[in-house]
Amino acid sequence: MRLSKTLKIALPVFLATASNAASAGIFIYTGALNGAASVPANGSTATGSYTVTVDDVLNTVAVSLTFSGLTGGPATAAHIHCCVAANANGPVVIPFTGFPSATSGTYSNTFTAVSVANIQGIKNGLAYINIHNAVFPGGEIRGQINAGVPEPATWAMMIGGFGIIAGSLRRRRVKVSFA
Repeated sequence: MRLSKTLKIALPVFLATASNAASAGIFIYTGALNGAASVPANGSTATGSYTVTVDDVLNTVAVSLTFSGLTGGPATAAHIHCCVAANANGPVVIPFTGFPSATSGTYSNTFTAVSVANIQGIKNGLAYINIHNAVFPGGEIRGQINAGVPEPATWAMMIGGFGIIAGSLRRRRVKVSFA
């Protein structure tokens, strides 16, 4: 099978883009916090949601979260724990400085100079967010950080690359007539 001129150009570009996107860049994680996810699980009716954005080039982690209905009193601490399996408890690696001492609220912060090991732990699904209070010192609500989504520009490049490859692989039929 002979490669068309377009495919000879598009294939290396696509492979370079795909391998670069898989190894470095921005990863966005979203999820929920609840008592059932705590270890051990508890019956808290409190809930929360988070977005964690990891930049593994700049080694930053941005956190934005909302929580409501803490039943054990106002939050006394919140942070990211890493690097353990989903059903285990691990050490605090990113404390949420300035977290509101309230039963409901929002929090947003960007953490710089995060260690490569902790960045990798987050990307590998080995980290979680926990909100603690007086009644639940081990954490009232928790959410495992997983299921990263590539940034929109990465998706656009991949889809465009697939389109170029598909177009160049399409065979053209040539009608031959004999006189």
